[in-house]
Amino acid sequence: MNDLSILRLILEATLIVQLVMLLLVGASVFSWSVIFRKRSILATIKADLERFESEFWASGDLGALYRGIDSRGASRGIESIFRAGFREFARLKQQGNNPSDTLLEGARRAMKAQQIKEMEHMEHSLSALATVGSTSPYVGLFGTVWGIMHAFIGLGSVQQASLQTVAPGIAEALIATAMGLFAAIPAVIAYNRFADQVWRLEMRFDAFIEEFSTILQRHASRGEH
Repeated sequence: MNDLSILRLILEATLIVQLVMLLLVGASVFSWSVIFRKRSILATIKADLERFESEFWASGDLGALYRGIDSRGASRGIESIFRAGFREFARLKQQGNNPSDTLLEGARRAMKAQQIKEMEHMEHSLSALATVGSTSPYVGLFGTVWGIMHAFIGLGSVQQASLQTVAPGIAEALIATAMGLFAAIPAVIAYNRFADQVWRLEMRFDAFIEEFSTILQRHASRGEH
């Protein structure tokens, strides 16, 4: 095995550099766990949105659609937004003395409030990815600076300095930089990708709220005549 093997360099690194490496490994494992979990969540929300939109536009009875969703209990994504809006619209309409503008405004407020909750759910842990992506290179750089500083301090105890003398210390220091980039790059890529997906889902939620509000407005107007 090469005398400058990565494993040997890690094992013989100074305590501070080893702690930096351990921290970066932990950050990388954490970010990958967030990536896999967030990928699954967003894929499920998108699939549910596609399925619900097909059901919504094919359904001739929104009340039956609502009862079907409500019977399943807790819902997420677009279904929860529809459920909140229809429930509030029906509740206000049952009172019998509310104008159409009040019915529509109440339904829109309920849908917007639920949309905020859904956005918080989708954006959860994205800030953690951003933190890992932005700080890991600096943590790795700290380990590199410390390792190089330790290597050059060690030169003071030898009479003749050579590349062979300083190479291990510099090599172990550069490993910290590499590990910082290894932790940061996937986190940054995943953050940008997920942030774009969340933004696109938010736009589709907004579009649905507008379309559904138009349908509710027609129902409310017919009720006044």
